[in-house]
This record gives sequence, C-alpha cells and structure tokens, in this order.
Amino acid sequence: MKKFKVLIIGILVLGLVVALIVGGCESAKTSKLKVVTSTSLIASIAEQVGGDMVDVVNIIPPAQCPGHFDIKPGDIQKLADADLFLLHGWQGEMFAEELIASANNPDLTVVKVNVRVGENADWMAPPVQQAAVDKIVAALSEIDAENATAYQALAAEYKDSIATKEAEIEARLAEEDISGINVMCADMLEGFIQWTGLNIVATYGRPDSLTPQVVQELVDTGREENVTLIIDNLQSGQDAGAGIAEELGCTRIILIDLPGGFDNTETWEKAIDYDIELILEAIAQ
Repeated sequence: MKKFKVLIIGILVLGLVVALIVGGCESAKTSKLKVVTSTSLIASIAEQVGGDMVDVVNIIPPAQCPGHFDIKPGDIQKLADADLFLLHGWQGEMFAEELIASANNPDLTVVKVNVRVGENADWMAPPVQQAAVDKIVAALSEIDAENATAYQALAAEYKDSIATKEAEIEARLAEEDISGINVMCADMLEGFIQWTGLNIVATYGRPDSLTPQVVQELVDTGREENVTLIIDNLQSGQDAGAGIAEELGCTRIILIDLPGGFDNTETWEKAIDYDIELILEAIAQ
C-alpha cells in the first residue's frame, strides 16, 4: 500500500512538472513581439506585416507634427517594455535619443526605417510605401527569426494590396488632365503630389517660416504661373497656405501625410483614398 501511494505521488509530481514545462513553452510561443513606432506611417505597416505576432504601440499622435512632439512619462514606459523601436530617423525626431536613454532598456533594438525611392521619400506615395514594407519586415524578421517566414508572407500580401491600390488610383487620375493643373503645396507633401502628376510650381514650409516677404513671393509666383490649387498638410500646419490661397482667389485643400490624421484614415489605404478624393473634388471645381 505504501509503495502504491509513493507511485501515485510520483505520477502526480511528474504530471505537474510536464504541465509546467508545456505551459512555459506555450507561453513563449504565444508571447507577442512588443513593437513601438514613432509615427502612424510605421505603425500601419508593422500591424499589417506583423499580424497577431506583434503588439504595436505608436508614440506620436497622427494629427501632430513629429517636430513638435514632447515626451511624456508614458512614452518612456512604452519603450522600457518594448523589444523593438522603429523610427524614421527624420530630423524632426530629435526627441528619440532622449527617449531611448530615459527608457534604459538594454534589451531594446532600435531600427531607423529611412526609405527613399529615387528622389521620393514620401511614404504616402505607393512606391515608397512598398519600399518601407521591405525595411520593416526585415527588421521584424531579424529580431524574431522564428516568425520570419510568416512576416514575409504577410508582407507579400500587403505589397500586392499596395500595387492594387496604386493601379486603381492611377486609373482614376488618368481620367483627368492632372499634369496641366498648376499647384503650390506644403513641402512635406512634395513627393506625394509629384507622384499624382500634378504640376508643382512651388512649395512652402511651416507657418512659422512664412514671413510676409516669402508669402508675397509665393503669391507673385502663383499669379505668374496661374496656380489654381493650394495644398496644405495637416501635420505641418493646416493653415500655412490659407493666406496665399486667399490672395490668389483659388481653391485650397488640406491633406494628411500620416494615417489617422482624420477620422476613418487610420490605415495607409484609407489615408491615401482620403487625399485622392480631396484632390479629385478640388480639380473638378
């Protein structure tokens, strides 16, 4: 009887050990890679190619200019808990070094996703968006090699959807005489506006850079070149071109260059649809 009890206890202990080992393995396999992003441009892609294998947290609010972002204690904690920090490496992200140092996370991997296709570095343009996907999936695959194949499969699917969206938009723009429309736009939108085919006569910076002399020069250029559309950027100053448009008596629209800047624009696809609709409505007037 005593031997029987010892046997039963041994079986129970063995079962407990096995359960702990299996449970530990399952926990390791199901734990998500914690990714922090500097902007919604990166977050949108990381969510697409990471699927349910990543937990993505974005720092800079999508309606805010990255250059005017102030670090909060909560942002430091996000990075302290993260495995990977993805940022652009833009000059406007000067806060990043202080944030990384404050997080004091020795296990954190930091990757700058600096993307350019030719002279175009605007992530809203489909070719640049595709190049950004390649950079981000490479970063995820390197830090989480076990799921690399899955990341790459999701990336391929997403790049196909980008190509489909690009073809759809190009077909719509081809129905209009885009190249014959002279515009002025915020300099942060230059790459995207060039991709659409609109003729950019001049670009301008943030509101604090527009002195009376600069505005007058832009107005004079606008009159000489018969500019009919002013295109502002929400994130870099949505009213920067308001005075120029008023002087020229022309249409003005406000686009976004970060997903989520307005309601129902939280993904790149929705954001570019929003921008294109505004452009087409404006040139139809």
